[in-house]
Amino acid sequence: MTKFFALGLVLSILASPVLRATEVTPAVSAAELANMIRLEVERYTLPNGLTVLLHQDHSAPIISYHQWYRVGSRDEEPGRTGLAHFFEHLMFKGTPRFSSRELDRLIQSNGGTYNAFTSKDVTAYHTTLPAGKLELIVDIEADRMRHLIFDESEIASEREVVKEERRFRVEDSVPGSLNEAMWNTIFRVHPYRWPVIGYMADLKAATMDDLKAFYRRFYSPNNSVVVISGSFDKAEARRLIEKHFGPIPAGESIERNYPEEPVQNAERSVVLRRDVQNPTIAVGFRGVDAQSPKAHALDLLSSILAGGDSSRLHRRLVYREQTATSVSAFSYAGASPGVFQITASVKPGVDPNQVLRSIYAEIYRARNALVTPQELEKVRNQVMKGYVDAMKTIEGKARVLAYAEVVYGSYSRIFEDLARYAEVTPEQIREAAQAHLRPEQRSVIQILPRVAPGSPRES
Repeated sequence: MTKFFALGLVLSILASPVLRATEVTPAVSAAELANMIRLEVERYTLPNGLTVLLHQDHSAPIISYHQWYRVGSRDEEPGRTGLAHFFEHLMFKGTPRFSSRELDRLIQSNGGTYNAFTSKDVTAYHTTLPAGKLELIVDIEADRMRHLIFDESEIASEREVVKEERRFRVEDSVPGSLNEAMWNTIFRVHPYRWPVIGYMADLKAATMDDLKAFYRRFYSPNNSVVVISGSFDKAEARRLIEKHFGPIPAGESIERNYPEEPVQNAERSVVLRRDVQNPTIAVGFRGVDAQSPKAHALDLLSSILAGGDSSRLHRRLVYREQTATSVSAFSYAGASPGVFQITASVKPGVDPNQVLRSIYAEIYRARNALVTPQELEKVRNQVMKGYVDAMKTIEGKARVLAYAEVVYGSYSRIFEDLARYAEVTPEQIREAAQAHLRPEQRSVIQILPRVAPGSPRES
């Protein structure tokens, strides 16, 4: 799965297009396309630390405004997980100037839409409006950066909403339960180990003081990035940003000393019992961060292994052996080292261990033999399509720029990545697999049907 096609997921989701090698014959190579993809961006920083990216695009009379904060679930503490995501909800509860109803009315009556998402690394708020409505959203975002209402009844109500979201997305969801177990198994020390949505006990325990302290610490101009893409005047945008954000004082400097995850030296295994008819299994490894020179190789390898109908594991498990109904893989390279994961849905009546042995065999093959030029070309084509798709819209361009600036450390990284993908060799893919996909470093999660009489219990 390619990281740019997956931005909307972070971004909560990870899914790449299904492309067969014969289906894509690009007119230019990835290296040539890398030189063609350029966005004119103006970047500057206010005295209070607010970073601003401006990209004009007059192809449509709209603007996309993104306000991203450098705070995700990795910035929380044990016993108080889920606060970053909780704030994604609370930020829509309004300020003394803009109540929650007034926010909805203003955005919708002006022809706009707005939403937000939280990941392990970021919290992002994004709004699309007609051209000419820029001051409206700049005013709103600056006001709620500083004057959010903390109302007991609103917080209590939203706490129940978040708890129900956790039940729906994790506790009553096979993919949610599996992914939560995977990250919690791979990571024992680093805060990536807990889920973005938080644990139920922590959601119940969060106090008003906890919320206010979190807001003061992370919702400040020096911890935020504004990206504006679309049809607007740059001079006017700079004036509006200075007018509304300029008076806000910088927050205290944030120390980010995340504990380093120890090397895993033995396989870890977890079995979960759920009301399901067929098993779902996942094999995961601690991966790399977005700055790692191996990030691109692992990303391409995830697609070679399980990126569509022509991938190695799909052909083996679904077509030849007919032991699985589906298989997928992704390499999440975030601000900290993430996860390389393969997931398979096992056919009813099939021993999950049979599927696991096949997955292990393909990983072994990746560690010991070179991928073919045809396989490498296919996944490079997927990368090219992912880049083009991600930046086809004004909103997509804003999202890509914001993601690169916050997670990679510079928006300009998006202009370098295609060339880096183009430079990956079969030898580098094998080296990345040898370094990060070792048997003693794997974690295995199995979701099996409820315990029948005489069956082994959950471990």
